[in-house]
Amino acid sequence: MTGSDVSAPAGERVGSARGAGSTPVLAARTRGLRKVYGRTVAVDRVDLEVPEGAVLGMLGPNGSGKTTTIRMLLGLVRPTEGEVELLGEDMPDGAARALPHVGALVEGPGFHPFLSGRENLVRAAAFEPLLETRAIRRAVEDALERVGLAGAAHRRYRGYSLGMKQRLGLAGALLVPRKLVVLDEPTNGLDPAGTREVRKVIADLHGSGSTVVVSSHLLSEIEATCTHAAVLHRGTVVAQGELADLLQSESNALLVSTPEVDEALNALRAARISARQWTGGVRVELISTTAPEVLRTLVQAGVPVHEALRQRTGLEDLFARLTEAGDAEHMSAVDTIEEGSR
Repeated sequence: MTGSDVSAPAGERVGSARGAGSTPVLAARTRGLRKVYGRTVAVDRVDLEVPEGAVLGMLGPNGSGKTTTIRMLLGLVRPTEGEVELLGEDMPDGAARALPHVGALVEGPGFHPFLSGRENLVRAAAFEPLLETRAIRRAVEDALERVGLAGAAHRRYRGYSLGMKQRLGLAGALLVPRKLVVLDEPTNGLDPAGTREVRKVIADLHGSGSTVVVSSHLLSEIEATCTHAAVLHRGTVVAQGELADLLQSESNALLVSTPEVDEALNALRAARISARQWTGGVRVELISTTAPEVLRTLVQAGVPVHEALRQRTGLEDLFARLTEAGDAEHMSAVDTIEEGSR
């Protein structure tokens, strides 16, 4: 098995799966999840929801509780308090029923150093409850090809680079079709080409209907691959939801495209609405007004409006607003606990 010996070692954006009444069907969720090591609170009252069919990115500074949350989600660590549900099963009691459908790469892969990459995968595949013995060889070759390791599969694992080890761990998570794939820092040690391949794997999983949870500190990777996001800070979730909605909620300006910029500025200023010239139109600060009020003012003044868009906040800006600087002491303590528990 790969990673932390989880049973079954275990795109671009599209909408999440929805059930009746547009209520999300959840592949995983936690309620009041808490983990305490001694006097250090690593995870504190986390309520996390992972919609079925989504690609959820877990963001947070080092020591924010991401890995500890994932370990509890997969039944690798028992929570101090709270509840975990995975693929409809209460954890950890339902682990035997849920985990064969889960692929995971957590805290880096763990393989036998003197065996080749192929031999390691064959051994891992032998423990897959959903994989017939006669299908093992084909499954191994397909997984190696999928992560770009077919050419190095004969080499001993001890000679692999960090990026190659990550690829092999990812291959272990993909030996059989999964309902849920959990990847903890999957691009760690990868070069740009490897990072693009991981993006493609995630997109393929998403396209096939699998749910994917990706933990990463690389904001660009989350923004490029994920449909949903959960931001963790100081061991708790400070924001979660569809990524587009999270970014939209942080917007505080409206970009209005119009050929009559001066007329637009005069009309808005007469209505005591803050605005300034912008490329192709005007930028309106939505501080003491609303987008409908801005458009109403312009239309009533006879100003032609070709397009109006809320300014899109980047993920980096959103992340900076949700997490505070200067928490080095707190984060260092939690990070040490997380590493010591491995």
